[in-house]
Amino acid sequence: MLNRREFIKILLAGGAVAGLGNLPFNADAKTSKRELTKITLLHTNDTHSHIDPFPVQDPKFPGMGGFARRAAIIKEIRKEEKNVLLFDAGDVFQGSPYFNYYNGEVEFKLMSEMRYDAVTIGNHEFDNGLENFAQQMQYANFPFICSNYDFSDTPLNGKTIPYKIIEIEGVKIGVFGLGIELQGLVLEWAYGNTKYIDPTVKAAEMSYLLKKKNNCDLVICLSHLGFSYQDRTISDIALAKQSKNIDVIIGGHTHTFLDKPVIFRNSDGKEVIIAQVGWGGVKLGRIDFYLQEKNKLKIASANTINIFDNQV
Repeated sequence: MLNRREFIKILLAGGAVAGLGNLPFNADAKTSKRELTKITLLHTNDTHSHIDPFPVQDPKFPGMGGFARRAAIIKEIRKEEKNVLLFDAGDVFQGSPYFNYYNGEVEFKLMSEMRYDAVTIGNHEFDNGLENFAQQMQYANFPFICSNYDFSDTPLNGKTIPYKIIEIEGVKIGVFGLGIELQGLVLEWAYGNTKYIDPTVKAAEMSYLLKKKNNCDLVICLSHLGFSYQDRTISDIALAKQSKNIDVIIGGHTHTFLDKPVIFRNSDGKEVIIAQVGWGGVKLGRIDFYLQEKNKLKIASANTINIFDNQV
């Protein structure tokens, strides 16, 4: 439980999320918390180079956001929680003079200081071309996970991974990443010889590999596909409904502010959590999982943390 008065105020500002307690959890009264491993999942998306807070006169996010405040909140959470994972769903680049001048160096250096565990690739990561993206990767001490871009004939060859498995106290968390179709969205010279692979095909392949072949207790998709669309474009919702082995989708691209994660049933009738925290770095998402290795049981609670100007 949180016991620091200041941090409680921060969490209350975000509001608790209801409904996530309905995830499958069939443990009987004999199951004690001592048998469970708690995993705290923190997530961001579409920061768009907003290193500094928004101006106090901004009509939508007055005085909100900022990397320093985000780092302070993450630091407090790590003091309170033993097992914290931190992910980003892409579009780290583009949107402020920091990117115009430093080409992504500042963003990756600061995210490295915050100890991100993995980041997937958004379309704006290509804005200054593949060579620039590859050059800026030297400042990142976290992996870039993308399963459906083939970079073998580009400067990014060997600089990304299709998935990652993290083991914490006997439970295994599998993470893979999906990027959006680049053709028609990104200038051709910027993505070069990058080959796009159908994300539904890769999602099925990666989630099966992680859940069934590697026996992961929790499978997380870092997605830059977008939350939903009016047409048949693949989205997080569409992916969740047709998937089989994905537990959580951390989304981006559509700048969708979800006050709480939403839950959809997959093709097997099992629940999939979808979360996204808008854009500009004004919010930090949090989901707490309690996993029991032996019986593969899990429950979850979550909240969205608003990043205000009075937090540091």
